[in-house]
Amino acid sequence: MDQATSHPMDDFPVRQLTFDMQRVGDHNVVWSRTCPEFSVFINALALHVPYFERYLIHTMRTVKDQIGDPQLRRDMSALIGQEAHHAKNFTLFNQALANRYPKVGQHDSDAREDFARRARIDSTKHLVGFTAGYETFTFLAGMIILDNHDKWFADADPVIKAMWVWHQVEEVEHGAVAFEVYRQLYGQHEWYRKWMVLKALTHIALQTLKTYPHMTKEEGWLRNPFNAAHKLGFCVLMLLRLLRAALPVFRKDYHPRRHPMATTKQNPIQIAWRRFQGRGGDVLEIDREKMAKMMGVPAPV
Repeated sequence: MDQATSHPMDDFPVRQLTFDMQRVGDHNVVWSRTCPEFSVFINALALHVPYFERYLIHTMRTVKDQIGDPQLRRDMSALIGQEAHHAKNFTLFNQALANRYPKVGQHDSDAREDFARRARIDSTKHLVGFTAGYETFTFLAGMIILDNHDKWFADADPVIKAMWVWHQVEEVEHGAVAFEVYRQLYGQHEWYRKWMVLKALTHIALQTLKTYPHMTKEEGWLRNPFNAAHKLGFCVLMLLRLLRAALPVFRKDYHPRRHPMATTKQNPIQIAWRRFQGRGGDVLEIDREKMAKMMGVPAPV
């Protein structure tokens, strides 16, 4: 079985990809024509993500010497590499968002300062627990987003689409690392892991609900009350969808590797993307024709 179709969490690589945000510009940040409200929702949710990713990197570096398992240490190094490139690309995208939305620059600055402060003051247990809790949702979101590609991504800006597909594939790949680090260091405190999952979801929800209404207002979506209810309701339903997807996480025998979408029965986009990229394919822009080529299906008319 080749690497593309083996378990995605086995020996995952670091891919040094940089997406051309100059090709996007602030005029095209509502990048999904298939579902514009999804693009605004995920833009709002992800605004603070690069700063969490720096927090994660700090956490992994802080505890790496305490991990005896050589395979897990290798995975921690790969996780640090992947997240460093995620943070770099999404920080650049945040600049485009700040150019379009008046309050986003301040929201971005607040998130950066908040995570920098947390990294300084959090105990080691809290660093590891919150990182594992938060990574629960980047992992779940990765699977949800890829599973709904046709609904949310089919007609989208090719650079932003490519960036999100890359990001979500890699979030699934390293989706078990923070969990396994927590289990090795604090596995006897199962209650604390579950508490950190709830704390991470609360943080994600509050950050999203802080920014999403501002973005929708600037897009002119709140002028009509019926349209406003639909757009704001979309955000709430998406957050509830994350909560529902997280319910198995509270089982005592939970492990990310056993999630059906992270096995060889995984989403076919993951398999196709890893195979295409691994063979040298250009994944920095993905339009409909390239997605069809990647998936081995006829190009859309």
